Amino acid sequence: MQSKAVLFDMDGVIVNSERYWVEREEEEILPAAVDGSPDTSETTGMNFREIYDYLEERNEMTESKDEFVARYEDAARDIYGEKVELQEGFADLLAALREDGRTVALVSSSPHDWIDRMLDRFDLREEFDQIISAEEIDGKSKPEPDVYEYAAEQVGVEPAECIAVEDSTNGVKSAKAAGMKAVGYRNQSDEELDLSEADAVAESPAELREILLADA
Repeated sequence: MQSKAVLFDMDGVIVNSERYWVEREEEEILPAAVDGSPDTSETTGMNFREIYDYLEERNEMTESKDEFVARYEDAARDIYGEKVELQEGFADLLAALREDGRTVALVSSSPHDWIDRMLDRFDLREEFDQIISAEEIDGKSKPEPDVYEYAAEQVGVEPAECIAVEDSTNGVKSAKAAGMKAVGYRNQSDEELDLSEADAVAESPAELREILLADA
């Protein structure tokens, strides 16, 4: 059965932001906040506010949550406003999916102001049927299923009829826990994340297009 809705993560899927985030986190954000060297792969896909709580449970923190959040906000202005590029052929992929009768949505752990900056920069705001941020819900971030369960409600499609595109281990786990299919996307960043729980894995934009239009 073909999925009725395709739900795209933002970071590392729609735009190539993950490598910029990893660089910023490893070189600036985490060294300022944590006594030690946490593994960024553990927190990829999580909401940045919850990253602090996750780290605080496991490490000695060296700055406050407010200071930590401010660093992320500053980084976001630079990354989404100046650095990121749109995935090759992404606008055409959205058009093909909509022509195929599929609902398309953006589902991200990032706050709306970060999402809006990206959408406005690449003129994509009108191309999605729904734009969903985890900040809209009083729930847990990826890898918990909350944001994808909420997304299914918002697009009006049963989870089993949704397919999510994710580049991170936490994102794939979240979609699968919500009862959806998941496509793992290798975004050519330096991180080699575990996407083994995905129903299919795309190694390139062309392969992602092929999988989604065939609904493998």
